Amino acid sequence: MSPPSSAVLILLAALFPAVVSSHSCSSPPAGCPPFDSPPPFPFSSLPGCGHPSFQIHCLPSSRAAISIGEHLFSVLQYEPNSTSLTLSPAAVAPPPPPHRNCTPSSTISYLNGSISFSGTKFRISDSSCSRLSALRPCPPPNLPDCRRCSWECNLINTPTHLIRECAATRRRDDDQSICQRDVLGDLDAILKLGFEVEWEEEDRYFSSCKSCQAVNGVCGFNSSDLEKPFVCFTSKPPIRQKSPNRIAILFITVFFVFFLIALVSSVVVFRSKRKTPTEEDPTAIFLRRHRSAAAVFTYEELAASTNHFDLKRKIGDGGFGSVYLGHLHDGRLVAVKHLRKHNSAAAGAEKGFSKKSFCNEILILSSINHPNLVKLHGYCSDPRGLLLVYDYVPNGTLADHLHGNHRKGALTWKTRVDIALQTAMAIEYLHFSLVPPVVHRDITSSNIFVEKDMRVKLGDFGLSRLLICSESPLSSKNTSDGVWTGPQGTPGYLDPDYYRSFMLNEKSDVYSFGVVLLELMTGMRAVDQNREKREITLVDMVVPRIQTGLLHQVVDPVFSVDREAMEGVCAVAELAFQCLAADKDDRPNARDVVAELRRIKGCRSSTGSVLRSSNSSNVVVPDGV
Repeated sequence: MSPPSSAVLILLAALFPAVVSSHSCSSPPAGCPPFDSPPPFPFSSLPGCGHPSFQIHCLPSSRAAISIGEHLFSVLQYEPNSTSLTLSPAAVAPPPPPHRNCTPSSTISYLNGSISFSGTKFRISDSSCSRLSALRPCPPPNLPDCRRCSWECNLINTPTHLIRECAATRRRDDDQSICQRDVLGDLDAILKLGFEVEWEEEDRYFSSCKSCQAVNGVCGFNSSDLEKPFVCFTSKPPIRQKSPNRIAILFITVFFVFFLIALVSSVVVFRSKRKTPTEEDPTAIFLRRHRSAAAVFTYEELAASTNHFDLKRKIGDGGFGSVYLGHLHDGRLVAVKHLRKHNSAAAGAEKGFSKKSFCNEILILSSINHPNLVKLHGYCSDPRGLLLVYDYVPNGTLADHLHGNHRKGALTWKTRVDIALQTAMAIEYLHFSLVPPVVHRDITSSNIFVEKDMRVKLGDFGLSRLLICSESPLSSKNTSDGVWTGPQGTPGYLDPDYYRSFMLNEKSDVYSFGVVLLELMTGMRAVDQNREKREITLVDMVVPRIQTGLLHQVVDPVFSVDREAMEGVCAVAELAFQCLAADKDDRPNARDVVAELRRIKGCRSSTGSVLRSSNSSNVVVPDGV
């Protein structure tokens, strides 16, 4: 509660002038959400403290706000030690009355013009501009009277004009992209859910603050100087003891003020718990506006279906959350993934699911309709947890059948080729049939689920990304090149070029699929610590043998005596070799992979076939290996 804390400082300064430091920066008030404590440098909620461009205000709603340029923004999200904020325009006064039939959107009416970060310390993120560029009106656009509502007409025709720095972003006008009938409503939802801005720690305030903090100082600036030079406030020496009467008054005053703070806090909590049931979750509103077809479940419904997330019902566990077997009231068996919340301490790895990631995955999965991809049935967005509801595939994973408890009935070569073809068809669908394309990023034998009739479904889209959704300031403006990101996925399946460039595209999925092909040929694990050090990964073990004609040394023994199966193994080995090329450009795309697997499946007697691509060399496996 920032205002009461400021009142305490003023009152104490009046009673005991010598007790209070010469500058209030030494005793900062408590923060307001999302700052649970006094905001760290460069932010500050006290005048003259912190960085002059990062001054925080507490709104009457107890939400932190920051002034940037001509607008005041609510701070929706801030992660400690990061250089980005998620903001939403904050209307501190009633918006100007809109012209008749212009727009019912209070947020857009409040702005009444483009948002601009020119001349400030902040810049709009590429991912936020990409979200605006993905919007387009359905022809003919449903425009208001443009003579009176020129601002609204401009936004409907060119949504990127909402943020001036996004105006140069190229809009996607693909014939297959989904148009929006209510562009203004979608823009309003984007503003309420927030957009991301970033800054660079390059000016003298940031470097000077480190030196100031090293001597236990507090960072601030001189507001009376036009240039606002950096100021380091240091602590005062210990204060001499005051008389008992004044100390008693001090304790009584502090007790009274804290009592008022506790009373106000209780009222706020009580009112927040009495929200009317008609208030709809902003996440659900956003997903509905973006035509998500996924059903919405209640938290109570999914908790009951899993016996309150009983550990006996747990059927999987991963970096993003635990998966439980659920039994819905209509009799359906489903897999319920309980996602872990965002964890800022996860250094160097993909962080937990935020609301943005949650919406992103639902938008991806709700647009998928393919027999070889796990289907998303619905979701639940609740303060108690984020939940996703998928198909339940009861016959284990491909890894179980190749390496685990299901190995007793070893897969025939015909079945393995069928599994490879179905998986490749699923990847081809993600890369070529969806707009924008989807990169899975974690294709492994553990994420290929096997039905009872041995048909397969590719699942676990926890790391998936739309190629249009860039989440880094380094992202390429040409979204077809890929998405910049930190290395993610499963060891043994990771694209080696991924470590060098941090660039993600469809060819990274092709590499991971090449490792799955090696598993199907050899029956061995992608990573095995029991093998020699130079052959711990399956790629390092098998690829040299393919090049030297020694493939028979690593082929699954169940095929070594079957000449027809070995002919197919040789053809698949060549395909795997091409998929595992070190350079992305030398790998075939998913469509070429599907075509080659169809040829291998329909032509089992041919040997030494070669998959040719424009940039790749041909590797021939000798006949009769």
